[in-house]
Amino acid sequence: MSGTGDPADALNTVIGNALVLVSQLDAVVSKIATQKQPDTSSGAQSLVDQPVAGDSSLDGLSLAHDSATLIKAHATKISLLIINEPFTPTAVAKVIRELVAGPIPSLAAAVEVCTPTRYTLSIQQDLAWRAGRVLRELKELLSRVPRDGKVLSAAKKNASVGAAGGRGSIATTGVLWSACDDVMTFAKRGFAGSLAHKVEQLKDTLEDVMEELKEWGEETEDDDDEDENDDNEEGEDDGSVAQVTSGLEASTLSETRDTQDILDDLMNSQRHIPRDDPEKIRERLDSCLKRLRLTTLLYQATVKRRLKPLPRVPPASQSDIPARLDEVISVLKRMPERFGSLAMAFYELDRSEIDRLMDECFFDAFAASELLAKPWEGQKDEFTDWALRFQVEIKKG
Repeated sequence: MSGTGDPADALNTVIGNALVLVSQLDAVVSKIATQKQPDTSSGAQSLVDQPVAGDSSLDGLSLAHDSATLIKAHATKISLLIINEPFTPTAVAKVIRELVAGPIPSLAAAVEVCTPTRYTLSIQQDLAWRAGRVLRELKELLSRVPRDGKVLSAAKKNASVGAAGGRGSIATTGVLWSACDDVMTFAKRGFAGSLAHKVEQLKDTLEDVMEELKEWGEETEDDDDEDENDDNEEGEDDGSVAQVTSGLEASTLSETRDTQDILDDLMNSQRHIPRDDPEKIRERLDSCLKRLRLTTLLYQATVKRRLKPLPRVPPASQSDIPARLDEVISVLKRMPERFGSLAMAFYELDRSEIDRLMDECFFDAFAASELLAKPWEGQKDEFTDWALRFQVEIKKG
């Protein structure tokens, strides 16, 4: 930049270049976050001219943590510079140049370093999603840097999230901080910790489904009949009052009837197991809950015996472990959604759908245990024996 150039014009050029770079990198990491299979022809290398991108000994998660930390710090500087007098274009431009020169491309490089063949596709995509969020929120902040050489007005500074004219710079900075913190927290868990945390979250979802099914199973049609009788008795006691007020409420009821009908449909959508239970739903529910409990134990044992023993940083040497992990994670991710569909089939008392989904769910559980039975090194360990017992029990129903 020429020493005689207009600082405001120079700042606008820096902002424009930064926005172009951030948009390009966002497109790359967003593609990685949504791809179905590993992309061996990564486009990130041409955009991320960083020596670290090809360094197999580097820990991509540590790089992501450090990059997010620096982005957060620089974003804080920018946020303060654009709201405090005097507005200094050269100071803002300096901070943005530092971002462009280091933390921004390094964050994208970290996603590239976390290759599926070393870190698993699961970890790379989870990091890519979080990195993409940082880049998008950074674009929002850069877009709010004044172009007229003046600090932001109170409205542009203080507008809250969801405001008609868009959120202000302070709220935007807060959202960016949150995105950076998310990357830092994820990266800090390391290779083993990130996988373990993911499976623990999936286990929690399964346990939620199990508890909901338990509560539903404890209710019967008799409970509904008792509630209906109670409502009828109250209606008889209040009949005279209802007659007096019915005329006054007529107009209001006509306006709210559609909404009430929707609420009634929602309240009545969950049917309960009839007392005579001709479809043997109760028997199926008991079998499902027993095996669902076993499945949650499989998730728990997977974390303890297979994931936590993994290293914090995966070895640089080639291994079949990441591919095996991706296969396992794929099955473990699929099961909570399928169990959710199974729960809906129970609520609808759909015997054929219950049978079909139970077969799918517990086939997945069996398959997961089969994938996990063999240790990462060697042929057999304590978990192998447990997995075999699990398979016997899951078949029993």
